Amino acid sequence: MEKKVGIVNRHLPHGQSHAREALDLSLALSAFNESLSLFFIGDGVYQLLAKHQADIILQKDFQPMLQMLELYGVEQIYVCEESLALRHISVDQLVIKTTLLSTEKINSYLAQQDQLLSF
Repeated sequence: MEKKVGIVNRHLPHGQSHAREALDLSLALSAFNESLSLFFIGDGVYQLLAKHQADIILQKDFQPMLQMLELYGVEQIYVCEESLALRHISVDQLVIKTTLLSTEKINSYLAQQDQLLSF
């Protein structure tokens, strides 16, 4: 039986390596695990906003790689709707297709994972 692995994204997209490391790990794990779920909560929702200007802060833009998640078969991508609302972000502003979940649902899905990795 395959383990359910959840990757939790909680940090801003730039300034630290958390977001890039989570994305790299997600793409790598997708080759070995079909039960991979990505969760974007808190400031992690900023990772999904279009038109980052990473070059201004001398960082590499990893957003094109987000669009590769679909090619790698990663379909379980969840975003906390409360996190979006608190930051005045609409679903139309996100660069990839996601499933919106309430905080309660997110917690329920997180509890179903066999292993969680938080970034």
